[in-house]
Amino acid sequence: MIRAVIFSLPLLFFFFFALTDAKRILPLPQPLKSFKINATQNVGSCSYTVSIRTSCSSTSYTRDQISLAFGDAYGNQVYAPRIDDPYSRTFERCSTDTYQITGPCTYQVCYLYLYRSGYDGWKPESVTVSGYYTRSITFYYNTFIPSGIWYGFNYCNGGASASA
Repeated sequence: MIRAVIFSLPLLFFFFFALTDAKRILPLPQPLKSFKINATQNVGSCSYTVSIRTSCSSTSYTRDQISLAFGDAYGNQVYAPRIDDPYSRTFERCSTDTYQITGPCTYQVCYLYLYRSGYDGWKPESVTVSGYYTRSITFYYNTFIPSGIWYGFNYCNGGASASA
């Protein structure tokens, strides 16, 4: 009995420290230089809820212009230009801003990009998109968005949809 306890103690310590030291690995957002907005496609037949959580380590607020685009693997794209509003205190540090965005119906949303233009800087923590025909999906940024470039994630098969 004592041998079994002595033998299992090192295994117990190994699993304890291995599991407590494990970190969740999340992909980082990437710039997309050749991103093409399909603004003519925003006919407005489906509604989406987009919630953007601004990081507590962001600037206290931003006056920067923020745009958003997301879509599916089949080329359906929703584009929301200028979702910022400096007069209504959007994108303040530690806040969540929720938008109702209308656009073409998509299958499962698999990419999302943000565009920032300005000098204040802004650090979103996460962006969640949900709609009637698509499961809710969250994109974890937690990094400052560079100015003047589309920046985000593409989880679509092959990544072709966001650059088409």
